[in-house]
Amino acid sequence: MGLLEQCEAAFGAADLYQVLGVRREASGDEIRRGYHRVSLRVHPDRAAPDRKEEATRHFQFLGKVYAVLSDQDQRALYDEQGIVDEESDVLSQDRDWEEYWRLLFKKITIKDIEDFEKKYKGSEEELADVKAAYEDFKGDIDKIMESVLCVDYTDEPRIRKIIQQAIDSGEVPSYKVFVKESKQKMNARKRRAQEEAKEAEKTREELGLGDGEDDLKALIQSRNKDRKKEIDDFLAQMEAKYGNNSKKGGKKTAPKKAKK
Repeated sequence: MGLLEQCEAAFGAADLYQVLGVRREASGDEIRRGYHRVSLRVHPDRAAPDRKEEATRHFQFLGKVYAVLSDQDQRALYDEQGIVDEESDVLSQDRDWEEYWRLLFKKITIKDIEDFEKKYKGSEEELADVKAAYEDFKGDIDKIMESVLCVDYTDEPRIRKIIQQAIDSGEVPSYKVFVKESKQKMNARKRRAQEEAKEAEKTREELGLGDGEDDLKALIQSRNKDRKKEIDDFLAQMEAKYGNNSKKGGKKTAPKKAKK
């Protein structure tokens, strides 16, 4: 069974770009982030004991997908002919895919995240990400706030100002859902965010956690499965940025949430 068939069976998609959740026109950085985002969900370390073997296979398939799309010649062949050269050095060599993954993505610390947030907020990168999210979600501020990195409800006035200035200057279109959003919807969004913050703090207090890295992991594990995936997705974005030291914008392309 070739890689495309393996992906179809494992991920329900034979299209390599679809497996990573990225556009066919995606840059190398976007492909890298897509690989990391998906790999966090299927990493064998996160699998239940009875699913370890299956997760390991899926993780290996995913590594091969990234190896193909990150190689200029192999990607060109796939784009032009829709096939994968199974005999190429990229796929035929006996590679430890978990070690390959760990070499690509270094472990980050809480300090790394805090340092990144300080540099990111108010940067050209953030401005580009906010405007891109506004257009991607047609002005839906709920989805914009969920998509942009390092924001919570207290950032909304600042995010709205960025968007309004872009509308006024003609950089982005004016969407009615944004300019005419009801106060009721705004307040509902604020209440949800405040409740989530209170829940996180309550959990931290109940577990007697501090601010250390191990405490953060424990907090994540104590939350429900969907919330854990949201935080994992956020950490994936951080690790991908730090892993390649990219200075370009890193807007999300997958429809999963990412919150602070």
